[in-house]
Amino acid sequence: MFGDIMGMMGKLKETQQKVEETKTRLNSVLIDEQSSDGLLKVTLTANRTIKSIAVDDTLLKDKEQLEDYLVLTLNKAIEKASAINEAELAAVAKDGMPNIPGMDGMFK
Repeated sequence: MFGDIMGMMGKLKETQQKVEETKTRLNSVLIDEQSSDGLLKVTLTANRTIKSIAVDDTLLKDKEQLEDYLVLTLNKAIEKASAINEAELAAVAKDGMPNIPGMDGMFK
């Protein structure tokens, strides 16, 4: 019985390390998003850190329009980054979880 518990603890520690490695790797996964007309472009990591924002000069003339573009485009990019982040971390967690009855449905 104690061997099983020690084995599970080791597996959990190994999974935790893989999760941290995945989080570090996701810092280098870049998501590019742009407005429908291409006037605003953003790049962020899969960990949702903004890396760059490129604004066409025509948007600089209308503050309200620029703000709208930023909100819409950043939200689309964050949504994509979140989906990638969650899928990657869930895959690592699912692979690394010990076989505990009743817990297999948690990561679907």
